[in-house]
Amino acid sequence: MKQVFVIKIGGNVIDDPEALNSFLEDFHRIDSPKVLVHGGGKIASRLGDQLGIKSNYVDGRRITDDATIDLVTMVYGGLVNKQVVAQLQSLGCNAIGITGADANLLPAIKRPVKTIDFGWVGDVEAGKIPVNRWQVLLDNDFIPVLAPLTHDGQGHMLNTNADTMAAVIAEALSVQYNVRLLYCFEKKGILEDVNNDASVITHLDRNSYATLRQEGKLFAGILPKLDNAFAAIDAGVKEVLIGHAEDLLQNTTTKTTGTLITA
Repeated sequence: MKQVFVIKIGGNVIDDPEALNSFLEDFHRIDSPKVLVHGGGKIASRLGDQLGIKSNYVDGRRITDDATIDLVTMVYGGLVNKQVVAQLQSLGCNAIGITGADANLLPAIKRPVKTIDFGWVGDVEAGKIPVNRWQVLLDNDFIPVLAPLTHDGQGHMLNTNADTMAAVIAEALSVQYNVRLLYCFEKKGILEDVNNDASVITHLDRNSYATLRQEGKLFAGILPKLDNAFAAIDAGVKEVLIGHAEDLLQNTTTKTTGTLITA
């Protein structure tokens, strides 16, 4: 099976022009079909402040009201996405900027209201992803650059978690490709001691993850990313790698640094 990399870049890189330039230089050197999923960083909040649109968070998650969905659609799907695409094109990388609404590549539903109404926030319907349309892009040397937006099929855009989007894309593609999902952020990997950057856990499987979680050795903020990783593994993704954005190229090889997650 052909190797495909699904790579998610964190907002901390998006917010740092120098780090972003370096990352995209490395990304364009990956000589395999690839998908880049990006977050929005803090740009939407900054522009929202200028426009009088207040950011509202509950448990670290943005409440997306009518004004905010317009804002993040403009910023994530427009400004950030097209700047990344333009930089990749300047490097000779045939990037195409998309959202989940384009070609209905990521059907989603508006998140049901439970205890909190998150507004125009979407949950991807993983079983409805049209893999054949993704194949058309990848097999014709297009490099999808995906903004963290989906749609509900009723004409509404939805703000959507980029980590989850990367995971479900990797899961869908794993039917036809050998997929490695990479989460690139500001740490060298998953740390056994959050205060010690040298305490990288180089390999995690389901059993070791359960043990570390039971012992309370994992930073709470990393747990959603790990849950996404193991959900992807359970759905057929061969490997998930969580590591530093600066180590991207090495982490597309067999000699990885960071935390490699397998079944």
